[in-house]
Amino acid sequence: MIVTDAKQPPATNVADRRAPCVNDFSITIATVNGAGSQTANNTLLRAIHKTGVPVSGKNIFPSNIQGLPTWFTIRVSKAGYLARREQSEVLVALNRASLQEDIRSLAPGGICLYPLDEQLPLKRDDVTFYPMPVNELVKQSGADIKLRPYVANMVYVGTLAWLLNIDLQEIEAALSHQFNGKQNAVALNYATVQAAYDWAATNLVKSDPFCIERMDRTEGTFLIDGNSAAALGAIFGGVQFVAWYPITPSTSIVDHLSDYLHRLRRDPDGKATYSIIQAEDELAVIGMVVGAGWAGARSMTATSGPGLSLMAEFAGYAYFAEIPAVIWDVQRMGPSTGLPTRTAQDDILAAYTLGHGDGRHICLIPGTVSECFEFGGMALDLAERLQTLVIVLSDLDLGLNLWPTKPFSYPDRPLDRGKVLSADELTRLQGDWKRYADLDGDGICYRTLPGTNHPAAAYFTRGTGHNEAAGYSERPEDWAANLSRLARKHDYARTIVPAPVIDPVNAAEVGLISYGSNDPAIREARDLLRAAGVASSYLRLRALPLESSLTEFVSSHKRLYVVENNLDGQMRALIQLHAPADADRLVSITRCDGLPLTADWIAASITALEAKEEKP
Repeated sequence: MIVTDAKQPPATNVADRRAPCVNDFSITIATVNGAGSQTANNTLLRAIHKTGVPVSGKNIFPSNIQGLPTWFTIRVSKAGYLARREQSEVLVALNRASLQEDIRSLAPGGICLYPLDEQLPLKRDDVTFYPMPVNELVKQSGADIKLRPYVANMVYVGTLAWLLNIDLQEIEAALSHQFNGKQNAVALNYATVQAAYDWAATNLVKSDPFCIERMDRTEGTFLIDGNSAAALGAIFGGVQFVAWYPITPSTSIVDHLSDYLHRLRRDPDGKATYSIIQAEDELAVIGMVVGAGWAGARSMTATSGPGLSLMAEFAGYAYFAEIPAVIWDVQRMGPSTGLPTRTAQDDILAAYTLGHGDGRHICLIPGTVSECFEFGGMALDLAERLQTLVIVLSDLDLGLNLWPTKPFSYPDRPLDRGKVLSADELTRLQGDWKRYADLDGDGICYRTLPGTNHPAAAYFTRGTGHNEAAGYSERPEDWAANLSRLARKHDYARTIVPAPVIDPVNAAEVGLISYGSNDPAIREARDLLRAAGVASSYLRLRALPLESSLTEFVSSHKRLYVVENNLDGQMRALIQLHAPADADRLVSITRCDGLPLTADWIAASITALEAKEEKP
């Protein structure tokens, strides 16, 4: 069974989700794309984080350069919940085009900040409205006329700081972070924040319950996006070669690589010990990456769905010729161009089976920014150990948004180069080495690197049929033996890829299965379900191929729900193939609207299905 969003009851059927007050509410900031609001939004996010209150942000923006509506939501949660909420209690309404819809969607009892000279198209008796003198304060700022649209955003920062009791010192520190300590920029923007704060304190009468009070829940953590973490992880994992072609939402991985590598990867003479090349298209990109992997360099690229499609033929070549390479696929909404700036998990099947013929790829699926860092190095290790293509499946929500995390752990193991033969080892083998011979029973053969100074080191790297000695062959037994060995290697990979994270609950009949950036919503939904009388265990997948602990989890629960951010339940289909005896008990809970999943929707979906189970 596949259950989609259209069939779900409203979230209010699960639990009373009316607005709390202190350190527990959501803010939506509605602006116009290209108006420079991201600086103001991240300033608020960082300032709240520095007060010790758990906070997360979601940037929902269009794919044009400027002019269309954009929303930034900030989740403030003393309980530490990080998922998006269905509704916000605080609205900053600065976009005329979406003004009516934004006010209508505000939670009952909420507040709305709007420009003083704006004619509101809609009034609500259950919403408190606060005006802001945006134009007046911008004129008073003395900002250059070109900068005024950007400085205007600081008016809502200052007004919110007064209304919500956010420490202005934290606002100033956050501005310094945003502007890299450039004092003129910090001073100009902070002056407008202070002016708006003072105006609000003098002219507004606060009549709502929402406020920030200091906590210590964020101590020892910092904010970072998944793409930055992935870049750092790849650097600590020894990446040497990067080829890329710009595509949203993956481009910033290479932007960060370029920045960090420039500072961190140089020899004593100051020369770069890495290479980054922008190619003419994704076909050229993957050809370069596979070529560099064949030559012995730790190589990678970053792309998204449309780019991944163009890499299919070379992906099959890397699999069959057994060449290490890494692709970071930061997923967005498809098919086709789709919604380039919206999130989804719709490349699962495409990535796992990328290419033609029989072949399956190793896929890593990070669920946190910490795992983005960890998998950045692990992907390179696995690619070389298994001599194959490894695809890391992140998504826009995880990749582009800021998430709180503890400091990353410095890698404590040497790089895993896999089964690479040196010239001395080739001499000891006395000519018995064959490139595609499985000597250890794990499906992984021994390889040599170009330039190895030994007459037996060379071999022909074939994407065509070949025998153990890398000679061309169309003999049926050679072809069958090669595919069988590759399948054996894939089975071995099940034992070394990251295992699922399982949170079991004794005697729970309900099992939840999910992956990736769904994790915060699933964790919160389990609390809502518990409050509604539904106990659940939870398994978070972190890699393909699937392995034995998943089978055990499936068999040990009476009812199973696979929660995904795609339409077709792609992971459920793979789980059904992996555990065919239980295929009919796996129910898909799917939503595909371009937005991150919410706990309310997940809990409502499952509660409705559980209610049907209870009926005689």
